[in-house]
Amino acid sequence: MADNALGRFLRARREATAPPTTERRRTPGLRRGELADRAGISVEYLTRLERGTDRSPSGQVLAALADALGMTADERIHLYRLVKAGSTCSPPPPPPLRPTVQALLDALAPTAAAVLDPAGDVLACTETFRTISGLGDERNVVRFAFSPAGRTHYPDWEQVAHDRAASLRAAADLGDHAASTLAFELSITAGAAFTSRYDAVAALPPATGTERWGPLLLVFETLYLSGEGDNRVLLYFIQH
Repeated sequence: MADNALGRFLRARREATAPPTTERRRTPGLRRGELADRAGISVEYLTRLERGTDRSPSGQVLAALADALGMTADERIHLYRLVKAGSTCSPPPPPPLRPTVQALLDALAPTAAAVLDPAGDVLACTETFRTISGLGDERNVVRFAFSPAGRTHYPDWEQVAHDRAASLRAAADLGDHAASTLAFELSITAGAAFTSRYDAVAALPPATGTERWGPLLLVFETLYLSGEGDNRVLLYFIQH
């Protein structure tokens, strides 16, 4: 972000946000102090963000600014991408699955089954899982749950959202970098819908239970793979 794209975007959104008064002003939009009050941060810190002297704000700060500026879902995603663009850290690609794990997955067909890493990325899945999961081009079950498509796909969204947040929190607390990175992303893009659940997690996610995907009621089981970096196999059985 050599040209301070994040700071420019924040300032542009601030100046495009209607002020709390109709009095004539020399400058458009919100003053820095007004936005800082709304977001619960200091004017000095907001100034540093806009000027680009601080380019590593926390997810909590960015989510508060997004809320205070009334950002749309697309604007929140753009905000996260600006932060990500300024990072020089690229996560390493996941190692390939052992051939025996892929063979296990192949043998499970036509059961809906998938191999997930701790952060919720789908590393491999059966055709049935791909068909009924609703993921489409999305490859992460946590990110999908907090997307507009996920809210529509899960009739019991509150339960699913809680369990997905708990799963991500458990992985992040054990030091999984990808899980922590995704939590940072969702704190911005999904806002309070995610953070209120992630911050309140008080138990591990269930390893078995039921979920409704669209019109389908499914029972799921979790199998943890040894020697695969805490990867797990999720199996979903359709109840008739």
